[in-house]
Amino acid sequence: MSILSKDELRSLMQKKLGVCVSIYMPTLKKGIETQQNQIRYKNLLRDTEERLISAGLRPSEAKSLMSPAQELVGDSSFWWNQKDGLAVFFSLDFFKYYQLPTEFEELVVVGDRFHLKPLLPILNSDIEFYILAISQNDVKIFECNRFRSSEVKVEGVPENLDDALQLDVFEKRLQLHTGTEDTKLKILQYFKQINKGLYEFLKEKRSLLIFAGVDYLLPIYKEANTYPKLAEKGISGNPEGLNGDQLHSAALSIIDPLLEQDKAKAKDLYSQNVGTGLTSQNVTEIVSAAQGGRVKVLFVALGVQRWGIFDFEEMTVHVSEKQEPGTEDLLDLAAMETFLNGGTVYAVEPEEMPDQSSVVALFRF
Repeated sequence: MSILSKDELRSLMQKKLGVCVSIYMPTLKKGIETQQNQIRYKNLLRDTEERLISAGLRPSEAKSLMSPAQELVGDSSFWWNQKDGLAVFFSLDFFKYYQLPTEFEELVVVGDRFHLKPLLPILNSDIEFYILAISQNDVKIFECNRFRSSEVKVEGVPENLDDALQLDVFEKRLQLHTGTEDTKLKILQYFKQINKGLYEFLKEKRSLLIFAGVDYLLPIYKEANTYPKLAEKGISGNPEGLNGDQLHSAALSIIDPLLEQDKAKAKDLYSQNVGTGLTSQNVTEIVSAAQGGRVKVLFVALGVQRWGIFDFEEMTVHVSEKQEPGTEDLLDLAAMETFLNGGTVYAVEPEEMPDQSSVVALFRF
């Protein structure tokens, strides 16, 4: 199984040899119901074969193309270890699958490129961030995204606090409001060492940094900190004894509201620019603008397809009433081109769409 990331998405966007097949399905994780996963998958493969033959492949060519995907059917251990959704992609020279924490609707798309729009909510909710976990005996740094964490060693960052600081004694003194200034000064100087190493490591990344430690340490670390993306809120409590997964889970309660804020700000920005010529709901205009790098923010509706053909040479869009050989989902194309050209894409449920449209864009110019 591959790990989904923005680099993986870029790989999936690249042109593949021959026909490209994209399969999405929800999967059950526990109990005897997991047997339904294999049945559902076999039905989708049957649908895929019919679509490939309709697209002009001979039955033998279709079966050969589907061979890697077909091998998953009999893999019992594979079906017993699922998440919420499965995405499978294959072509003549490519095969990958992703077990993901999102419940996809059943979908099969056969075309000239992979259909990737259903993956975008996962990547939109993805965010690279770091956790700095400080206890009396330990300093750990974790590199994280929305789905995983791993400990990293950063040059210039001490691995543990000086025992001479006696933080347990400091906490008691703090509660008594006596004799704390000298110890606080020592901690501040120590935190400045940590900050110096972390700043050099993070300055080019521009990733959020979340502090994990007992409450009285966060204000001191903020005083030492020079990194501009330190989260205002930290993970409260002594992190000693907690592993990366436990810290990661605690960090998500800080991350998730920030992601929702970003989406809300993007909606507001779109609304503020309606009527200025910098917005559009026209799929033809949006696809052309996305390919030219003009789309700054794009909202597309999940579960909705607008079929058509984009002529890259003539820069023209031909809209079709239904999926036919040679057509592709223009909403998916707009999303991929926006992403590749540095724009921000939000794939959301239809009821979340601005102006109740299937696609809206805010242009850079």
